[in-house]
Amino acid sequence: MLDKEVYNQLFKPSFSQKTQVTFWDGSVKEYGNTEGEVIFEIIFNEKIPVKELISNASLALGEAYMDKKIEIKGNVQALIYDVYNQANGFFHNNNFKKWMPKEKHTKKQSAHDIHSHYDLGNDFYEMWLDRTLTYSCAYFKTPEDTLEQAQINKVHHILDKLFIQPNETLLDIGCGWGTLILTAAKEYHVKAKGITLSEEQYQHIQEVIAKEHLEEIVSVELMDYRDLKGTFDHITSVGMFEHVGSENLQEYFNVVSQHLAPNGTALIHGISRQQGGAKNAWINQYIFPGGYIPGVTELVGHITENDLQLLDLESLRRDYQYTLEHWTKNFHQVADKVIEQKDEAFYRMWDLYLQACAASFQASNIDVIQYLLVHPNNNTIPMHRNV
Repeated sequence: MLDKEVYNQLFKPSFSQKTQVTFWDGSVKEYGNTEGEVIFEIIFNEKIPVKELISNASLALGEAYMDKKIEIKGNVQALIYDVYNQANGFFHNNNFKKWMPKEKHTKKQSAHDIHSHYDLGNDFYEMWLDRTLTYSCAYFKTPEDTLEQAQINKVHHILDKLFIQPNETLLDIGCGWGTLILTAAKEYHVKAKGITLSEEQYQHIQEVIAKEHLEEIVSVELMDYRDLKGTFDHITSVGMFEHVGSENLQEYFNVVSQHLAPNGTALIHGISRQQGGAKNAWINQYIFPGGYIPGVTELVGHITENDLQLLDLESLRRDYQYTLEHWTKNFHQVADKVIEQKDEAFYRMWDLYLQACAASFQASNIDVIQYLLVHPNNNTIPMHRNV
């Protein structure tokens, strides 16, 4: 009986839409607006220990969903969005939150963290990403853009902000599968270099460089950003600073500052929180080990402390919601293949991750922002961007 009361305290303030919960003993209770039809159903096949719920509700419920101890009928993204929108729901209630332990971001640990996510196999990502193999927020000029077109839009949106001129140099820190550096070299006529800790990404880019005979204008290195040498006219970094850890953000922006030419431009694109920095226990445990989402004011502080100036800031929050919704649709279409290649728990884990992130962007719990940076007294670039 005491267990049920804890569950009741967890769910009572967490829903606005009519949500039916079926507990492990067959009893049923409704939450939210009890008028009309049930919108969401949550079914507990097993009881989750109250101690786990109180310790960290997000982690406990995420693990339960993965293991099919919980099943959800209805749109998972919409359900999570509803919870995010409740001020006293369990995502916001301090009674059901716990600070994550301090994490290490040594070079060795950073390499391990990147391998655990990005080296799941290129064949895995090829199943549900678009043909550009771009695994970051797209840029939808219209909601009707295809995912592939929106990813191409994003690369051009970034490169156009940099005011690039032919024959200049560009560095991409955390270059993914190389779409940005390849586009920069081939279409903007610069010498582009990418660095990554992912062996799968590194091998893929090397193969493209060799196949397209781009050795003179494109290069990639398997290395940590802290080992960089040389200066570059332009620096980009997309979806990277989320992996460096709060304790290394100062050093990360110092690296950008030290390797950016005096009259250069840097475009740093990453997930940020306008409400302040945060971690999620379940995502850190199962999806992004070592992940940390910095606050906007935290990032701006590190930027200015490293003798860089913020020239432009742009939020692409809704673009990432759309991106994740496209990925979710693609992921559902290859469910059987993913389960065959991995297993059902892995599929449920990634499905929950994609839909939960889409809901989080939709609810403004997290944001994705592009920061255009220059050194002080850089008066060589146009006064305004036109993109």
